[in-house]
Amino acid sequence: MRNSMRKKLAYLLTLSLAILSGCNENTNRSEDKGKASGAEQPNIWPRAQKIRGLTPDQESRIEEILARMTLAEKVGQVIQADSDSVSPEDVRRYNLGSVLSGGNSAPGSLPYATAEAWIEAADAYYEASVDTTDGGVGIPIIWGIDAVHGHNNVIGGTIFPHNIALGAVNDPALVAEIAAITAQELRVTGHDWTFAPTLAVPQDDRWGRTYEGFSELPAITQKYASAIVLGLQGDPDSNTFMQGEKIIASAKHFVADGGTIGGQDQGNSEASERELYDTHGAAYIEAIEAGAQVIMASFSSWHGRKIHGDKYLLTDVLKAQIGFEGFVVGDWNAHGQVDGCSNENCPTAINAGLDMYMAPDSWKGLYENLLSQTSDGTISPARLDDAVRRILRVKMRAGLFDLVKPSARPLAGDSTILGSPRHRSVAREAVRRSLVLLKNNDNVLPVKPGLKVLVIGSSANSISDASGGWTLTWQGGGLPNSAFPNGQSILSGLQDAITDAGGSIEYSEDGSYSQKPDIVIAVYGEKPYAEFQGDVPTLLYANPDILEKLRELKAAEVKTVSLFLSGRPMWVNPLLNASDAFVAVWWPGTEGGGISDVLVANPDGTTKHDFEGTLSFSWPKHADQSQLNPGDHNYDPLFKYGFGLKYATRSTLGVLSEDVGSATTGLNKYIYFTQGRPQAPWRIKAQNSQASGTDFDAQEDALSIIFDATTGGSVSIYGEVPIDLFREMNGAMELAFTYRLDEQNSEPILLTLGCTSEPSCQGQIDISKAISQSTKGEWSDMRVSLSCFAAVGADVNAVDLPFELRGSRNAALSIANVRLIEDADGKESCPR
Repeated sequence: MRNSMRKKLAYLLTLSLAILSGCNENTNRSEDKGKASGAEQPNIWPRAQKIRGLTPDQESRIEEILARMTLAEKVGQVIQADSDSVSPEDVRRYNLGSVLSGGNSAPGSLPYATAEAWIEAADAYYEASVDTTDGGVGIPIIWGIDAVHGHNNVIGGTIFPHNIALGAVNDPALVAEIAAITAQELRVTGHDWTFAPTLAVPQDDRWGRTYEGFSELPAITQKYASAIVLGLQGDPDSNTFMQGEKIIASAKHFVADGGTIGGQDQGNSEASERELYDTHGAAYIEAIEAGAQVIMASFSSWHGRKIHGDKYLLTDVLKAQIGFEGFVVGDWNAHGQVDGCSNENCPTAINAGLDMYMAPDSWKGLYENLLSQTSDGTISPARLDDAVRRILRVKMRAGLFDLVKPSARPLAGDSTILGSPRHRSVAREAVRRSLVLLKNNDNVLPVKPGLKVLVIGSSANSISDASGGWTLTWQGGGLPNSAFPNGQSILSGLQDAITDAGGSIEYSEDGSYSQKPDIVIAVYGEKPYAEFQGDVPTLLYANPDILEKLRELKAAEVKTVSLFLSGRPMWVNPLLNASDAFVAVWWPGTEGGGISDVLVANPDGTTKHDFEGTLSFSWPKHADQSQLNPGDHNYDPLFKYGFGLKYATRSTLGVLSEDVGSATTGLNKYIYFTQGRPQAPWRIKAQNSQASGTDFDAQEDALSIIFDATTGGSVSIYGEVPIDLFREMNGAMELAFTYRLDEQNSEPILLTLGCTSEPSCQGQIDISKAISQSTKGEWSDMRVSLSCFAAVGADVNAVDLPFELRGSRNAALSIANVRLIEDADGKESCPR
């Protein structure tokens, strides 16, 4: 009894010293930060209630483990590496605390995998982590993954509607059930940790992660925070907490990632501290009180300071004031954006309160630097011990010290759980309840029995399009329906319902038809995207082909219905005008039948299901209304927050203005040359070269280049305003183009990216060898990682020369489709 009490007192003293040490480091910087950001009284941030601790025996066990760990083992615990960049042997050798699989990382050659492949990899990493043959402690890893709308990285998983759609339902019980299903399906593949829920409250819908938010107002997000955490982890007061069918949750991204200026991903928030809590922070209190064990720090900044290096927010507020006792994990190499840091060197982050670095491909260099910095006192022993203690505490609660490999845990390897009938039923319910009816003139909907229906738009028959980003791949999209064996397309659901009601259905992507229809259903909208690749300069959405076809059919007195797929509200006035009915279906996932459940009447003409969804984001009236939230000055939406028609609603929407007003196309960062011409604002120039149109897919949609016979020459794509491609480089994006070798000699062909002001800010790569391996006269593709250009001197923070080809004498080359695209295989592409 006395010995136990002595251990408890020793632990409390050690913990107190660690907290004091962490709070005292860089105190002046924290005080300065508070003043600079308008920080107010600490009681803005309430202390979370119901904080559940471990039992004294468990705490004692943690202290005993910590005491046996070497410095190298402790450093290993605070590092998380990506499965595409770390082997089980690396995990064993470096005693790494965690492995993650990023959006395009999976066992095998594809960015996604089968359940069998996942569980095999999970066992290999786990067994390596607990190997004690080298005399080490053998602490089990945790494997994290972005399961953000179901287990979206495994073949056959149930893909639920994205968060923006779930916000339109406004039902915490439903999202708790979805979270519990997601936990079960993750257990099948051996995963024990998801990077969810996202608690962002998006304020500017140009942000590429708007769809990951439940609402533009914090109320829904606060209700959902606790519901999802409980669904994923279970009741903290039960003995099954984070065990059995449950997993570890991560509330993300702390804090204000949805409040950046201009809706820029990884941008800067200028919110006051009161707004920081009221709008962006309050949901974290709910999550912590529900037992959230991990908080993920945001890429973004608050008043110019990157949150990964903000001690005031991570330590003073989150840990000391709120009382969070789990651990803080970083985002993908986000620590490298902290002032004075790089991906491989950032003691500032752990000193600020980060406990686990997400260092996907930089982990080894980071490990070496942290080992040195903990040895020389740059990072104090108390701060390192506090970080490790927090990580061990979560692993202890999750039952990982029971030394049971993933394949031997509950549900592991049972593929019948993936996309099971019950799981699909819940997903279908979520789809039908999330649909928002914005227009239904003359009560065109529901589709009456016996009608001839024409379905148009390529997205109608694409489960991949309907599922949005973070679906089997990071950006989503582009996958065949066969990649979703437990899914149903929107078209398939319509076919079932319409034929059951005695009607007929014809499908054509382009809107052509064999017989005049009674009604047309057009399925179109935003193509999938994720993170910064979804950032847009304006909410203006245009689809000229669909618009022309809808107008043509409407003029022929055919009733028109639009099903609009999107990750945010968008300005679609021309399409609204061309549609008799218009439904916001968001990105519904793999249960397309949930749409026909609402859209198509029973054979007797009665309604199957009414519309239930209401807008949790205001819908813009003008194309430049990107920041449109209740309470804003001059709040004047087309459809207000909370709007949503039902079948009984008698409402006629009049003709809307189609004037785009002050909205512009903004700065195009990703498409430089296509359809035979540079894309605004980019320009093209040729020096000592002949450049003329040639054919690739269409007439003169490519550029033929013949370099001067005497001097050689160049063709450059350039702009007046530099663009910052650091985020894109950090996200492993690649410069891609299609080319045809027309004539080559033995001299170099150089590809350059950087700035126009001086050679020192340019990165130049010799692509001659890669080009010479292609077949003369045939089109080939080339991809070069932005990191390759940075490695040879390109300043990716200020690029006004995204593409330049410099060729030798008499060389001839044709190019098409110059653009930035996502990394296809998770590997750096540097031509040699």
